[in-house]
Amino acid sequence: MASRTWLAPTGLVALALVPSVAGAARLTELASGAEVTAENQRFFDLPLPVVLHVLGAVPYCIVGAFQFSAVLRRRWPRWHRVAGYLLMVCGLVAAASGLWMTFAYDLPATDNAATNVYRVIFGGGMIASIVLGLVAVRRRDFRSHEAWMIRGYAIGMGAGTQVFTNVPWLLLVGEQGPVSHSFLMLAGWVVNLAVAEWVIRRRPTPARRGRRLVDVAG
Repeated sequence: MASRTWLAPTGLVALALVPSVAGAARLTELASGAEVTAENQRFFDLPLPVVLHVLGAVPYCIVGAFQFSAVLRRRWPRWHRVAGYLLMVCGLVAAASGLWMTFAYDLPATDNAATNVYRVIFGGGMIASIVLGLVAVRRRDFRSHEAWMIRGYAIGMGAGTQVFTNVPWLLLVGEQGPVSHSFLMLAGWVVNLAVAEWVIRRRPTPARRGRRLVDVAG
């Protein structure tokens, strides 16, 4: 039972690890005054949005993984509630700063306009999901709250899944062009949202949950 309790959070933390390390490396680069190159010049010219993005996204993805453990929610409901509000702020900061970067930074050579369109769509979708989740929990509609939080988290974890959509291409095909890179970025978000909807639809309804409790009690 204990191993199952930690299985989902551990997997989600592992998925978030690569982009989190990359984000930490970016902050270190900015703080240490590393050499300015064509690839990182935009971050040195305007560091605030990328700093906010990393500071919001890393705790949102890593700490947020533990919000989806039903056992942890039951054992430490206060922790879940307080952490949840803080993580909503982190998620909103991550999404809003991501949109800021999309509009403020010049496109890298690997990107095209479609990539930025996807960033705007999914960044806006992440903000909407978090806000709708907040509205739902204020109404004490915990089922809707959970569904919207799952969707928002799935979008926020896009960078983790995009590692798995990009690396096989690099190994099997080689260098990406703007079109292939855009498609692989989109694939990461689509895969995450598909899994999120599958998880949401597998949740037991209140009636089914009640029947299970009766069966156990009987």
